[in-house]
Amino acid sequence: MWNPSQYLRYADHRHRPFVELIARVDLDAPRRIVDLGCGPGNSTRLLADRWPDAALDALDSSAEMVAAARRTGLAAEQGDVRDWTPTEDTDLVVSNALLQWVPEHRELLGAWARALPRGAVIAVQMPGNFGAPSHRALREVAESAGWSDRLPAGLLRHDDAVDDPADYAALLTEHGCAVDAWETTYVQQLSGPDPVLEWMRGTALTPVFDVLDDDGRREFEAELAERLRREYPARADGTTFFPFRRVFCVATVGSGLAG
Repeated sequence: MWNPSQYLRYADHRHRPFVELIARVDLDAPRRIVDLGCGPGNSTRLLADRWPDAALDALDSSAEMVAAARRTGLAAEQGDVRDWTPTEDTDLVVSNALLQWVPEHRELLGAWARALPRGAVIAVQMPGNFGAPSHRALREVAESAGWSDRLPAGLLRHDDAVDDPADYAALLTEHGCAVDAWETTYVQQLSGPDPVLEWMRGTALTPVFDVLDDDGRREFEAELAERLRREYPARADGTTFFPFRRVFCVATVGSGLAG
């Protein structure tokens, strides 16, 4: 279960990649915009503000996130991105920090590129930090004695969850898109006790929390926190630097050499 309040604890850090993604979308008047993985809706509001005349659809698999988005006034719906297909008037598809959870997202991107009208835009951002110390520590704890028999195999994502920007550029170019792909590593300055653990509570730890009871969660967090303190020591001013890599891709359908 996703916790919107926990997710929004670092709303500014989570919001910034969305802003930079949308800044690269060159559309004047899209007819319909779809936000896949809308979360609590705080970023989706930017789409409504920039293109107020467009029809706006918002989708998320989490009932808790959909409820939070609806409280902001969005007509969000619960659903699985793998079941979504574009309508003929869909001119912009946005997916922010969602597709890393979907192993078959490469096939979905290709399917969307084939189904969307010419000139439509696919704008995607995904965390690309699965090889970072934070995620390595998470996997090491989950696979250690005492936890490997309590957590299902394959529960956590590995380095291959997200490709490099060039891989997405190649994929979507093959489907006739003009592609703008890049990556950015944000050096996030976090504060408070165990801030990296606090960050991970909002996202990466969700699959673990779904399996363990309250006592198990506390035990798991205590073991993970010890490792994270070593990997991300607090600075003299009490803050912690947490480098976070993200992968971006903006593709315009039917505008590439293969289109």
